[in-house]
Amino acid sequence: MRKSALPLALSVATAVATSSVAAATMSTEIQAPGPKGLQAPLAGTFEAPADSRATVLIVPGSGPTDRDGNNPLGVRAAPYRRLADGLAQRRIGSVRIDKRGMFGSGKAVPDPNAVTVDDYVQDTLAWIDTIRSKTGARCVWLLGHSEGGVIALATAARHPDSLCGLILISTPGRALGDVLSEQLHANPANAAIADAGDAAIRSLMQGQRVDPSTLPVPLAPLFNPAVQGFLMSLFAQNPATLIAQVKAPVLIVQGERDLQVGTEDAQRLRQAQPAATLALLPDTNHVLKTVTTDDRDANIRTYGDASLPLAPGVVETIARFIDENSSAP
Repeated sequence: MRKSALPLALSVATAVATSSVAAATMSTEIQAPGPKGLQAPLAGTFEAPADSRATVLIVPGSGPTDRDGNNPLGVRAAPYRRLADGLAQRRIGSVRIDKRGMFGSGKAVPDPNAVTVDDYVQDTLAWIDTIRSKTGARCVWLLGHSEGGVIALATAARHPDSLCGLILISTPGRALGDVLSEQLHANPANAAIADAGDAAIRSLMQGQRVDPSTLPVPLAPLFNPAVQGFLMSLFAQNPATLIAQVKAPVLIVQGERDLQVGTEDAQRLRQAQPAATLALLPDTNHVLKTVTTDDRDANIRTYGDASLPLAPGVVETIARFIDENSSAP
């Protein structure tokens, strides 16, 4: 399922022009310090439009999700790459990243599963320091998608310095264990195993490991012993409590056809932080693509299609929020 800030150690590879955005935008490889005691860095892609007016750090969602928003479990929609391209067209730079132990950051740690929320927070801080050093900016915008929104919240609540603001996309407003339970029950194919999944989730929320051999076979990968430590760390986070502590400007973006995180989660976040801006986007799903039907299969098919553009309003909403709050402390 898986995937510290040291003094800045930045490395930028040979620059190439990004074909899908204006020629003035340059796409470069960028590195940030890896965890303490290890030499291998974290890796990402820096989209740097000419005359950039802000930079956004994109924190990826759950599991083996790469810097483009894809993962080997069937997601090939490239939502983060599409988002970076769209922001670049509006003179907003971005850094999208690979998690420690995965993809370009594969050598940063020997085991990508041996991780906690605090570890990801430290990696996020390393990226913030790297971006500030590279751009000379006073602060960085932090954008988290899905589980990445929880990491962004934990970072902003615990380390508010150097953040221009927070952008939460498809971010749970409840404990992640509750969200996972709802996802299990939402799929009719899981009817026979959902209750067993609930029992496993309750155990992990109580800090107790689960023997996967006692679970129905389809659930065993979800509760792999290798990831249970991370799940316990993640389930201990309360997004509503975290967002209430954030003082920086906050944008909550939620697609109304999201099968994984619902509008009620966005509403919970807004209730916990009344100063936040809430944007509900119609016909937008979890990977930020347009869906105009209630057909679950049609929705999921968009997860595998990088050729589909982002849904209308996604980039525009984020860019407008950054513009309106660019002078916020």
